[in-house]
Amino acid sequence: MRSRIITLFVFGFLLNISFGQSFTEELYDSYSKYKERSLEQRRIKHLQLEPLIEGYIANPKFEVNKVGESIEGRDLNLISIGNGPTNIFLWSQMHGDEPTATQAIFDILNFLDSNDFKAEKQQILSKLKLHFLPMLNPDGAERFQRRNALGVDINRDALRLQSPEGRTLKRVRDSLDAAFGFNLHDQSKYYNAELTSKPATISYLATAYNYEKDINEVRANAMKVIVFMNNIIQKYAPGQVGRYNDDFEPRAFGDNIAKWGTSLILIESGGYQNDTEKQEIRKLNHVSILSALFTIARKSYEDIPIEAYELIPRNDRKLFDLKITNATYNLLGKSYTLDLGIHRNEVDDERHDNFHYKSVITDQGDLSTYYGYETFNASGYEIVPPKIASTTAEPQSNVFYVLNSEVFLRLGQAYLRMRDIPNTLKYSSSPMHVVPQNFKLPKFRLQPGMNPTFFLRKNGKLTHAVINGFLLDLSKPIQEEKFANALIVR
Repeated sequence: MRSRIITLFVFGFLLNISFGQSFTEELYDSYSKYKERSLEQRRIKHLQLEPLIEGYIANPKFEVNKVGESIEGRDLNLISIGNGPTNIFLWSQMHGDEPTATQAIFDILNFLDSNDFKAEKQQILSKLKLHFLPMLNPDGAERFQRRNALGVDINRDALRLQSPEGRTLKRVRDSLDAAFGFNLHDQSKYYNAELTSKPATISYLATAYNYEKDINEVRANAMKVIVFMNNIIQKYAPGQVGRYNDDFEPRAFGDNIAKWGTSLILIESGGYQNDTEKQEIRKLNHVSILSALFTIARKSYEDIPIEAYELIPRNDRKLFDLKITNATYNLLGKSYTLDLGIHRNEVDDERHDNFHYKSVITDQGDLSTYYGYETFNASGYEIVPPKIASTTAEPQSNVFYVLNSEVFLRLGQAYLRMRDIPNTLKYSSSPMHVVPQNFKLPKFRLQPGMNPTFFLRKNGKLTHAVINGFLLDLSKPIQEEKFANALIVR
């Protein structure tokens, strides 16, 4: 009953901020006008940011200062705007493979540079001074990896400060003595809002500053703003917000920044249905962060009860890309009923600007407490091992596709031999794996860690193929199916 009262109070409170609510709706509807089009893929590099930063250097509305360098000598720049007495510090891509908020920062900068929303921007910029450090780990971004060039997780370097990137973050935080800090990250798309099948598209955390997880005014303010932001996200991604674990980590920057007196808001961008490049999540970052800055400037967040923070569902990690339930699997002459949980893992190319998928069976058995972005009920279906086609394909330099792959698949054939597979061929864009001429299929036995390639049979007829973790309906044309790639087996 108490939680219901808190929920109703918060909901009523936020509805009363009609001006702020209208601002949020207009932000969402007008987003495409401010989206930075040069940053539409996740694997962005520091080189792509340089012309954008040069533009802000030449723009009198902004201050741009080089505040440090990465290990490999890439500039760390702080972009500032506003003349208010309260400093707000936002930084992104502390982990090089977490770029969603980096993209959103440049969308926000485009918004702040525009001539639109003059009244709202005047309120924000007259009360606050905003400081953006859009890419803290450019060396990691170059390789699309979590750690920096030293192999250090910058977010675990707040005590030793061994990395120049970590020292820069500490120095900027201290020089600003920021009232609020926005620590912007990406999390795995396999997180879900606890006890639901919905992905944790956005997860929040007001970081603890001690092992006891005490709540002082600094942490309470972060909680209140998070409640405000959660209310906004619920409108556009209902039920898709999680609350990150708040166990104190003494080496982490977020926990220490809260300890040093900045209200720390951790934002994690997770998964969203059919949003591989996280462009819808980027939009949600844009809208919710600007709305948060608006409520901070107006101090309208102050009356939100912190108890509402605990009502946000916890983050859980129980999502698969594909979940197959109740399939019949025959082993050693006996039939068993299995659920299969499949993850489609990304494999970067050599330049780290594109990728292909290499899927695995992550778990099998009773997966009734797990969920899938895609779920297929295989009751009455039997799992059938794949076969190799008798045809041999000719070598191709970098792209492989079989025009008549549907014919092979309907015969239960998922592998195609090729003479002299070129080294430049990294994956198969056709739903058939490419193997050498002397390749022999190992004995088929389902187990976690194996590539999910098999067929489903019902009433004696093959109805579906699972190729590299993608489910294909054999009654439909292949081009209508959502399929990325098969593998090259050497």
